[in-house]
Amino acid sequence: MFTHSDIWVAIDRLANGAGYSTSGLARKAGLDATAFNKSKRMSPEGKPRWPSTESLAKILSVTHITMTDFMTLIEVETISSHPVQPPSTIPVIGYAQAGTSGFFDDAGFPQGEGWDTVELPAVTPTDNSTYALEVSGDSMEPLYRDGDIIVVSPNSGVRRGDRVVIKTNDGQVMAKELSRKTTSRIELKSLNTDHDDLTFAPKELEWIARILWVSQ
Repeated sequence: MFTHSDIWVAIDRLANGAGYSTSGLARKAGLDATAFNKSKRMSPEGKPRWPSTESLAKILSVTHITMTDFMTLIEVETISSHPVQPPSTIPVIGYAQAGTSGFFDDAGFPQGEGWDTVELPAVTPTDNSTYALEVSGDSMEPLYRDGDIIVVSPNSGVRRGDRVVIKTNDGQVMAKELSRKTTSRIELKSLNTDHDDLTFAPKELEWIARILWVSQ
């Protein structure tokens, strides 16, 4: 269950991750620049004010973020209200390395040598299979930029609307949004509108793994 403060902190985190101040994000979404100011989060009587569904819809639209992603921001902030745990250290490699052989097993789990490690905040959701990929280039902008660390879990089930990383049989590694998954086809939406959406037969992919988080 999330609280009033969880929602507002998640909005702050969304703005920061998209490269805006909260005022800048409000303006980008066509809202009053003061819409998300801290002074607007409580009424003069001291009662909590919640953001409207309309304002949430507008900021999700301009940042190209789904409600599922926003809920993840809320969940992460809720975790952060618990006693602080030591940072997580997980294996990480770059996209170019990920396309070569020897770094993953057939299910997309990390294996072999040549992995570096990256330290993540304790609030970052992880499991024992979690690893990270370092973004290179601009093919995933505006969501993921060069140098961002994408946290990936092959253990997590994937469903429509999830951001995923796939590896094709010919060694291509790419991040997309899962549009549809059936026994005969996997439809993927590109995060960058300059790149085409793609469709694969399941046998054309070595593996598909859900993106849990991005450390920007």
